[in-house]
Amino acid sequence: MAKKVVATLKTTTGKSYAKVIRMARSPKTGAYAFKEEIIVSEHVQDYLAKK
Repeated sequence: MAKKVVATLKTTTGKSYAKVIRMARSPKTGAYAFKEEIIVSEHVQDYLAKK
């Protein structure tokens, strides 16, 4: 399960970025961990679609 943070990160170069937080389960311990990444806004749907 993943969610997109509401605020997007904007720069003066015209590209807008989004911070994406994804929950992943550790295969070793079974505990959940959160991974945060900053990616270009156009690629958010592609990033969330992959597992």
